[in-house]
Amino acid sequence: MDRKEPKDTELYTWTSHVKMKMRYYGLSEQRVKNVIRRPQRTEEGIAQKTVAVMQPQSLRRDKETGKKIWKAEIWVMYQLKADSQKVVDIDVPEALAGIFAPRKKVKIISAWRYPGVTKEGEGLPEAILDEISEAL
Repeated sequence: MDRKEPKDTELYTWTSHVKMKMRYYGLSEQRVKNVIRRPQRTEEGIAQKTVAVMQPQSLRRDKETGKKIWKAEIWVMYQLKADSQKVVDIDVPEALAGIFAPRKKVKIISAWRYPGVTKEGEGLPEAILDEISEAL
């Protein structure tokens, strides 16, 4: 099955590196966006002014303890760019103000699957650091 290559939009820019990694790891555009929108963990990225976010590949609960467990993680590294939406100059109720607020454009740099569980605050594995630094 051929996957569609992600296209740049008003809010998202995709690098050729992330497109290659998405094909390699079998990640869809929607899955990568989902990790960015609802990360379980957020860390500082290895490149300057970047953010790395993680979601478990598949989440389960331990029957005995009730704790969330997983065996693999999906990571995405991105960078926030300048405002991309025009400021809307209309009278908006406060409850809807967030919808019309200017958003920042997201430049997605890399995405990968990690076959294990990383510890919070612990750096990325050397192999992944080398791959990303080559791409930058």
